[in-house]
Formats: sequence, structure tokens, C-alpha cells
Amino acid sequence: MKRLLKKSVIIPVLACGLFLTTTAFKNDFFEIAKQLEIFTTLFKELNMNYVDETNPGDLMDTAIKSMLADLDPYTNFMNEQDVEAARINNTGDYTGIGAKIKTLKDKLIVIEPYKDYPADKAGLKAGDEILKVGNILIQDYKDNAGELLRGVTGSSVEVTYKRQGKTFTTTIDRAEVEIKAVPYYSKINDNTGYIVLSRFNEKAASETNYALRDLKAQGAQRIILDLRGNPGGLLNEAIKIVNLFVPKGQLVVTTKSKVKKYNKTYYTQDEPIDTEIPLVVLIDGSSASASEIVSGSLQDLDRAVIVGSRSFGKGLVQRPKQLIYGTQVKITISRYYTPSGRCIQALDYWHRNEKGEAVRVKQENYNEYKTKSGRKVFDGGGIFPDARVETSNNPAITNAILKNNLIFDFATKYYYNHKVENIDNFKLTDSDFNDFKSYLKSNNFSFETETEKALNKAYEAATKEELNITIDKDFKTLINNLNKSKTSILDDNKDYLLELLTEEIVKRYVYREGLYDYYKTHDNEIKKATEILSNPSVYNGFLR
Repeated sequence: MKRLLKKSVIIPVLACGLFLTTTAFKNDFFEIAKQLEIFTTLFKELNMNYVDETNPGDLMDTAIKSMLADLDPYTNFMNEQDVEAARINNTGDYTGIGAKIKTLKDKLIVIEPYKDYPADKAGLKAGDEILKVGNILIQDYKDNAGELLRGVTGSSVEVTYKRQGKTFTTTIDRAEVEIKAVPYYSKINDNTGYIVLSRFNEKAASETNYALRDLKAQGAQRIILDLRGNPGGLLNEAIKIVNLFVPKGQLVVTTKSKVKKYNKTYYTQDEPIDTEIPLVVLIDGSSASASEIVSGSLQDLDRAVIVGSRSFGKGLVQRPKQLIYGTQVKITISRYYTPSGRCIQALDYWHRNEKGEAVRVKQENYNEYKTKSGRKVFDGGGIFPDARVETSNNPAITNAILKNNLIFDFATKYYYNHKVENIDNFKLTDSDFNDFKSYLKSNNFSFETETEKALNKAYEAATKEELNITIDKDFKTLINNLNKSKTSILDDNKDYLLELLTEEIVKRYVYREGLYDYYKTHDNEIKKATEILSNPSVYNGFLR
């Protein structure tokens, strides 16, 4: 069914979407009208005559999602729930229990209770499985069960949950929940201030402004701005944050589109707080979009030293378009460019390889640009740090471990089996890592490498051609050797996996705020940033 839809419905639905959301295709009016008519006729015949009962809503949902998946990951259809989720992400405010919740098939998992919010006060902890909300069993609830936890401020909800095999019931009083853009800031030492910016919602610039002013009032003479793990958000907030450190009237970012009205240049609009204070910006592979605008523009303007690892590389601009029945479509309309002219976007979704995968520009094809003072910087997607601090990370294995929630589940197990008196001295040992490897084995963890996929595909082809008998022994030897090498990959990625485990475990004892306190004395990137800032000649050397 889905294959039929993809072949027969995608083009007409695409034409329909273009017809309804933009006027840029007026010259193709006849072709659009033709495809709309074909689609309407096909959809009618399919629903009337298909041998089994069909659900028109499901068919259309499949058609829309398949169509948009053919473009890029950021052009999305948003139903009413998605629109509300986007509003919460942008404003940072909602009414609920004050916890990060993950929805699984038949239960809700508490990922992180926010300190001093209702869920925390009611005793919920990370790893708790919510089985029932009020009289509604989660396993029987067909819609988004997470919505059951929201409600009017001051209202109460009874929650039944399971922890370590035992079932408990508690009552939670709902309240206004504020998700801060700057969840933490403080001084690292007498001279250095540290600001964590976790998202670019409507409060990002004002909260960063407040943190910067407060730290300066406390005597901070240099600043570390932490954008690691920040997926981005509102463009205007990113520009305002750059404006805290650079003069009014400075170019920050340019957007380029095939539609002229979306071609824009964005400049700082206000007087800055401090254009001289030494500044280090921390980024990693999860720093994306607005995070890359901030770090990229500050790098191009020689205003900050960038420390960490290469950023994600999301340089595509989306704009929501209102549809009917409270829905929206979020459409990619242009690309971001930093002041030097670099394009942030890493993957090309419009010139895919033979497997249909988006391709990344090869390093030998990177283009060179110049910062304000003439330093060399390059495109190729994402922002390259001036000082790299990276841990060995094999995405195949770490992504598989994270996808299966094994870091999270091991942290839950660790928390209930270990009493940590002083989190400042906490450090996972070789014995803990061996326990983690045993835990993976006991949970039948496995992952498939690209090499395995290629070998299995070759073996399937050999079987069809009846050549498998002659190569069977060699194939099995290759697979056995590959499995041995996969075991060693865990050890090769030990440091990175221990970082992920440590972060998850520390939060269990002292919440996210305590994790940032822990970072100040244990985190390698913060240590590197502090080291650079403490030596003016080293700091200035990066910016020459």
C-alpha cells in the first residue's frame, strides 16, 4: 500500500503543497492543476475500490510524510499537537508536572524531573515508569499519553508508577513550568564566568544578557559561553546574543533563497554590553542552527575562540506556513551564511548518492574564507573549532547504545545500587566500565556496521548466483573477525562512553544544576577554555 502511494501520489501531493503555500510557481499553473486533478481522481478511486477497507486520513498522512521525506529532514507537516510543542519550545512555558517524559509503546518514562517542580516534589525520579494517569492505563491509551500529564495550573493528577519492580502511587499538583534558556551560570574561578545556553527560545537573549551582566558585577573578567548540545531555535535571539559582544550595525548572518523576499541580511541592532571581554564559545556535534550562527559569526569576527568539536551543520532556514484545522507545514526556504560567506549546511539533500543518502562535501572540496583579521576558515558544513577537544567516538556503536536507552537504563541501575556521598569526587572506574559491557551483553546489545551490511548483501547475491558454497567458509571467517573487532570498538570508545554514563549518573544525584557544577572541575572542554583564557598571549594568538 505504502509503495503504491509513494509512486502514484507523491508528485500530485507535492504539486498540491506548492500550489497552496507559495505563488512562486504561477508559470506552472496548468501542470499543477493537472496533477491536482490526477491526485483527486486517484484518491477517490483508491478509497472506493480498493479490496480492503481504507482509512483516508492514514493514506493522506502517509502520502504527505513520504513526500516531505524526499526533500530534507526539516520540512515537516505539523499537526495540532506538533504546533503546540513548537510553541512551548519557543516560549519555554507550559503547564504540567515539570519533568522530561519519554513516550514508549505502553508506558511513559520519566527521563528527568526538574528540580523543585511538581514531579520532583511528588517524589518522581529518572527511570520511573508511569503506568497509569488518573484512571487511564497508559497501555490502553491510543493517543499521545504525555498529554494526560498536562492540565490547568493548580489541578491535581494521580499517577501510578513502577520503580525497581515495585509499584507506587502519588498525587502531583500541576503548575506553570518555565524552561530556561540559560539553566545555569556561575563563576568558575575568581576571574572566569561560565554561562550555559541550552536553547534559543524567546528568553534566550534576555537571560544571557542578565547572566553576563551579573557575572561582570561579580568580578568576571572573561567568559565561557557553553553551546554544547544546543539544537538551535529562534534566529533573532541568536543575533541578539552575538550583539552582546559586538558593536551595533555588525553583519551577523545572511540567508539566501531562490525566492527573493527570503534573501535577507541580519545586523546587530543594539549597543553591546562588552566588546573587549575575552570570550570562549564551546561547541560539539549537537550544536546546531542558531548555535552555529552565534559561534560562526563570533569566529568570523575574531571576537571569540571556539573550543570543542565540529558542530552539527544545520544551515537550512525553515518558516511555518499555516494550513487548515490548526495544522502547519514547516518549509525550508533558504540557507544560512556566516559573515565571511561560509555556508553552515553540512549535508546536501538534493544531490544524493546511489543509496539515496544525503552527501557531505569532501574535505578536498572545502572552500577557504577569511575572518575579519584574515584568518583562514572553511565551509564544508558546521563550524570547525579553533581549539579541538575531541574524544574517540564511533557513531555506529554510540548511536545504537543511545537508541536502545542503554546508557539511561544503566544509570538508573547504578543509582539504586550505589550510594555516592560526595559527587565532586565521583569518577567511574575500569570496573564500572566492565560492568557496563556486561550489562550490554546481558541485554543482548548488538549493532550492524556498514561493513557487515555490505558483506551480508554480497553473500545474498552470491547465494542467488549459487556461489555461496565456495565462499561460505571465508564469509564466516570474515564475520567472526568482524565480531571480534566490534568487541574492541567498545574499548576504543571507552572515554566517550564513560562521559555519557557520567553525565547521566551525576544528574540522578544532583539534578542538571549539579551536573553543571560538576562540569566546572571535571569537564575537559571547560578546562581547555579556562586554560586559554588565563593566558592572554595564547588567547590572542588564536585570533590573529
